[in-house]
Amino acid sequence: SITKERTEVILQGTSSLDPNDPAAVWEEFDFKCKPGDLKRRPCFITPYHYRLDWLMWFAAFQTYEQNEWIIHLAGKLLAQEEGTLSLMATNPFAGREPP
Repeated sequence: SITKERTEVILQGTSSLDPNDPAAVWEEFDFKCKPGDLKRRPCFITPYHYRLDWLMWFAAFQTYEQNEWIIHLAGKLLAQEEGTLSLMATNPFAGREPP
């Protein structure tokens, strides 16, 4: 069975010097297969399994304290670590200063 409500973790960054500024523009890091845009075709790559995307789905049912790895993931995205960025479908900060 599946849930009737869809919750998800969305990772975003901003280039704004003041992230609390209402004018700050937040940009989303897209995952390769995690559900996101409802207009995007679902990802099916059999027999492969995008484990990070799958873990993000489960993390949405818990707090970040129960999924400390998300904090580490966010830190690696902020540092623009190549290995971590290779797990993502898009890097909104490619060619620019890190968020």
